[in-house]
Amino acid sequence: MSNSPELKRILTPAMVWGLGVGYVISGNYFGWNLGLEQGGTLGLAIATGFVIIMYVTFTFSYAELSCSIPKAGGAFDYAERALGKDAGFIAGMAQSIEFIFAPPAIAFAIGSYMNLFFPSIPVIGFSITAYLVFTALNSYGLQAAAVFELFVTAIAIGGLLLFSAVVLPDVQWSNMTKNVLPHGIPGIFAAIPFAIWFFLGIEGVANLAEETQNPTKAMSVGFLSALFTLIAVCILTFIGAVGVGGWEAVVYQDNGTSSDSPLPLAMKQVSGSESGLYTTLIIVGLFGLVASFNGLMLAAGRSTSEFGRVMFASSFLGKIHSRFKTPSNALLINMLIGILALFTGRTGDVITISVFGALTLYCISMVAVLSLRKKEPDLERPFKVPLFPAFPIIAFIIAIIALAAIAFYNPMLCGFYVLLMGVSFGLFKWIRKS
Repeated sequence: MSNSPELKRILTPAMVWGLGVGYVISGNYFGWNLGLEQGGTLGLAIATGFVIIMYVTFTFSYAELSCSIPKAGGAFDYAERALGKDAGFIAGMAQSIEFIFAPPAIAFAIGSYMNLFFPSIPVIGFSITAYLVFTALNSYGLQAAAVFELFVTAIAIGGLLLFSAVVLPDVQWSNMTKNVLPHGIPGIFAAIPFAIWFFLGIEGVANLAEETQNPTKAMSVGFLSALFTLIAVCILTFIGAVGVGGWEAVVYQDNGTSSDSPLPLAMKQVSGSESGLYTTLIIVGLFGLVASFNGLMLAAGRSTSEFGRVMFASSFLGKIHSRFKTPSNALLINMLIGILALFTGRTGDVITISVFGALTLYCISMVAVLSLRKKEPDLERPFKVPLFPAFPIIAFIIAIIALAAIAFYNPMLCGFYVLLMGVSFGLFKWIRKS
């Protein structure tokens, strides 16, 4: 092993696009439909509309930061430079929580999909195997992980386009207007975490800036094209799934329990469960889960490694493998934490904790954009956010509202998140003084 912080620069804009879409694409295949249970078609649609506005304004603003400060720490590096070490630690810790706690939920979904084909093997067995395989892949080398990510992401997008082509001809407006707001206005706010799940994790692209051949081009072109790809497939998925039978049909299974598989439920209404299209969609859905799982693990490794590299955590985390030039120690620790989270069996709660981390990161990053413009007006900014300061301010306001709404509907999880952040910050201050 080596203490060298040098990472290989091998990513192209196409690879960045593949990673950006791959981080998020599983959000179209599972999880988002549970927001329909809270808000109905209209409630989730309104929540998703505001979330899209937040991600557009946030991503343009974040692209400015990633091009100006192309560091593997992402939000941690931006906040530290703009607001000081304390804010940097909080942003970095929130980022790590987001990237470390989202993969266990996806790993559980991967296990559930595989269990359909091999029912004799428990879900947890497949989930742990996924961690072992993709930790090894990411430790072996970024290029191998990125090429794999591009491949599975292309298949996952193809699956969503196939789904849309099959179901959209059967969409009826009457299905979109059934029981559109079952819990009234409060349902809109309760649906926010599931709307965010459509896009959660795209900011992880910024953590790869040190490993791009041309950071400015790769970050601006790859990052922004990934966002607009995700917006397009989100709209197609939402309309196609809900429009063929109403929102209840893609939330509840035949036995009345909630389902994490909205697309197969919608496809079954059009082609039946015995068709080749139905089976194909399930197989392709697995590729979508794998794309997000692999991508988020990759981003988490860079985020955790940067913490160790600047001595905000154990230097063990910051070591780069002497042969493969990857943050193998950070990847290993993240895997162990993820496996522990798997054994809680509370994937919905794990997702919500990840969303708390993401929204904290968004808020601090937008303050960093505004602060750096004032503090360092001469900083080289190869890409500048349009309509400054409106974009970062809009993103900040929506993120604050979303954070407050999720905290209100999840007080126990909010308390756990605040405790986790508080204890981590206390340890950070104690270590810095000693």
